[in-house]
Amino acid sequence: MDIQDITSAQERIAGHVRRTPLHRSDTLSARLKTNVYVKYELFQKTGSFKARGAFNKMIGMTEAERAAGVVAVSGGNHAQAVAYASSVLGVEAIIVMPDNTPENYLAATRGYGAEIILESSIAGAFARAAALQSEGRIFLHPFDDDELMAGQGTVGLEIVEDLPDVTDVIVSIGGGGLAGGVSQAVKSLRPHTRVWGVETVGADAMSQALTAGHPIELAAITSIAKTLGAPSVSVRTLRLAQQNLEEVVVVPDSEAVKELYFIAERLKVLTEPAASCTLAAAERLRANFSADSNVVLILCGGNTSISNICDYRQMLDSNNVR
Repeated sequence: MDIQDITSAQERIAGHVRRTPLHRSDTLSARLKTNVYVKYELFQKTGSFKARGAFNKMIGMTEAERAAGVVAVSGGNHAQAVAYASSVLGVEAIIVMPDNTPENYLAATRGYGAEIILESSIAGAFARAAALQSEGRIFLHPFDDDELMAGQGTVGLEIVEDLPDVTDVIVSIGGGGLAGGVSQAVKSLRPHTRVWGVETVGADAMSQALTAGHPIELAAITSIAKTLGAPSVSVRTLRLAQQNLEEVVVVPDSEAVKELYFIAERLKVLTEPAASCTLAAAERLRANFSADSNVVLILCGGNTSISNICDYRQMLDSNNVR
């Protein structure tokens, strides 16, 4: 995947996804004593960046591949994106999901017309998807795919187009598809711009892979940021992280949730912990920014339910976090 792949993806998906806004936040700029901009990717259709990659992948499929249908594994945003893109493009979709997937994700995915199969574990979900793939369906991996990552990379193109003087971008990492695509776009066009990754404790597969020098399998996902919960990154996404990222900051759930509430109260948008963790990372990285820096936080998703909010509040209270 290179910059040409990403610019081609931007042209391909333009009629199907939203160009999300990039706005300077006076509140965050004053707090961090620099110029902070927010990329509101949570306003994307389906509530996250994932629609970009799903459309780029499926638009590029042959007629025979579309006729065969697609299968995907996801406990969240990838499921909704594949389901939505499939409904728009007339492709039959089966989404295999863990049986502990929150009801709001299940309802949204069904609402876009996909068939859902529930499995007791993520390993079982991938095994069922492999069986369906062997029957002829096209498997849409949640992150380890160049066309998918090129679609996600269009977020980075939009940032550079809207803020040519961007100095820093902070992006969340699950499996590394968004970080890989965004960093490749930004570093190709603005080599001196720094791209920082962020994970949460208990969903830190990329951080551990960077330390080990190769992908590792997490024994369990313990973070509440479920949409960051890839059990491992891939060789492909690890290589892009090694090439393009300054550092991967790992923050605890409590900081991600505390910033989720701050963003809701001050920016008036409801994010996921997988997105609000970028503000927690920015707070930890603030010594790297000057008064003249132009820092972009990518709020990559906003699929948080009201019941989630209540659970998060209880977690903060139990940890005496204010």
